[in-house]
Amino acid sequence: MADAACTDATASYAPDGPLPAPDDLPDGSTMAEIRERGSLVVGVSADTLLMGARNPFTGDVEGFDIDVLHAVSEAIFGDPDRLVLKVITSGERIEVLESDEVDLVARAFTVTCDRWEQIAFSSVYYDAGQKLLVPTDSTATSFDDLDGARVCAPEGTTTLASLDDHPGVVPVPATTHTQCLVLFQQGKVDAITGDDTILAGFARQDPYAKVVGEPLSEEPYGVGVRQDEVDLVRFVNAVLEQVREDGRWQDSYDKWLGDLGEATPPEPTYGREP
Repeated sequence: MADAACTDATASYAPDGPLPAPDDLPDGSTMAEIRERGSLVVGVSADTLLMGARNPFTGDVEGFDIDVLHAVSEAIFGDPDRLVLKVITSGERIEVLESDEVDLVARAFTVTCDRWEQIAFSSVYYDAGQKLLVPTDSTATSFDDLDGARVCAPEGTTTLASLDDHPGVVPVPATTHTQCLVLFQQGKVDAITGDDTILAGFARQDPYAKVVGEPLSEEPYGVGVRQDEVDLVRFVNAVLEQVREDGRWQDSYDKWLGDLGEATPPEPTYGREP
């Protein structure tokens, strides 16, 4: 259950010691049940380039978020590819966990105290920051330069909610990040706001777009888990500890997000109690 008073949204449940081998998963644990089922069911994006997007040549969904899920699959099964991917929108991330449709969600999922009231999160595996995507000929560098402009963000995101802090802009909600890009390319919105990871993918897709400004907010990403499955949260945190230490985090970052500059894995924060 969530803490009565959340003072640090990034604080998660500490791992229960070293990561066990797949054959040594605790009897009766959520992980053992998933292993018995034969696959890990996960909620992901298939249209967020660099984080979770379908490769048009192979058909595989790939990206930084997906690499995290492969690591969890490997820890449970000894096989990184025992994933069943359920493609969801940003607005569906909590819903699919609460309805037991998926075991985990890794979809550029910002950890917040409000969300802890409904679900649980792993430790933070990436620190994103909210920025702006504007046309390459735009002189805007912040919301202060966008008075009266139409700014798109996906429904059900902290990004869309943050537009309430900028009364000079006109919020335009869309179903997905990709729909925001379509509206942007059609000239129906003047800018897109979102996490730097997502906007970097858009800029790579559209030569007439650029990412600008200093981070407007901190967007710490965690893996979403059902609120009552604390054992699975602790297990995922043990996986993330290993991924940080053995170089897999760095390899994945360099492959997908290296264009954003140098980065190191965020230090985990623990201390949350069931």
